[in-house]
Amino acid sequence: MVRAAAFEGLPGGVGVSGLTVYDWPAADGVRGGTPHMHVVCSEGYVVTGGRGAVQTLTASGYEVTRLAPGTVVWFTPGTVHRLVNEGELRITVLMQNSGLPEAGDAVLTLPPRHLADPETYAAATAIPADAPEAERERIARARRDLALEGYRELREGGPEALAAFHRAAAALAGPRLAEWRDRWQRGAAAAAAATGAQLDRLEQGDASHLAEAVVHAEQPYARGRLGMCGRLDVYRRGVMDRL
Repeated sequence: MVRAAAFEGLPGGVGVSGLTVYDWPAADGVRGGTPHMHVVCSEGYVVTGGRGAVQTLTASGYEVTRLAPGTVVWFTPGTVHRLVNEGELRITVLMQNSGLPEAGDAVLTLPPRHLADPETYAAATAIPADAPEAERERIARARRDLALEGYRELREGGPEALAAFHRAAAALAGPRLAEWRDRWQRGAAAAAAATGAQLDRLEQGDASHLAEAVVHAEQPYARGRLGMCGRLDVYRRGVMDRL
């Protein structure tokens, strides 16, 4: 008889963070976060407070989606997105593949010269963990502003510029694909396999997996961590090796 493998991560192997979007003003007068893109992950926003917008850029063009409490918006890999804070914007972020968007699958829209190789990219984006908070914030804001330079070039450069950014992002992801595949296998793939095994057991009249039920609850293990779009409250369950 098929036995269901236990999966105790968040439903479907997703990751979750609480996000307070940066209110730092940028050169264009807009307050908000760092534009970036995910290569293999979809991401969703559940707006819990405040107001704002998310700017998105895809091969289909540029769009602005308004955000208010109760709004749910999600997008697929390849969507360049920039969160805009128009007043105390707070979001619960849902991330595919056990939080991979905050653990490596994110490429900031830096100018092309910073996307040449992983070392050059890291030098422009890393925030030293041991730096004083004020210095960490300065670096986070500087990389946001640098990404906005590249973002402007993408919007002005048309499809060719966006395609070049896609190629650069894929090349930067290359060295980490084995690591990402392992995360997927232990997360979303394992969750799907567990459901399949449970269906097999039910078809055979075996409901014994229901007696194996467990309940999990946790508080964030870190609050106010500097992220790409704002300050993050982060959770351990299903999310590993965050950046």
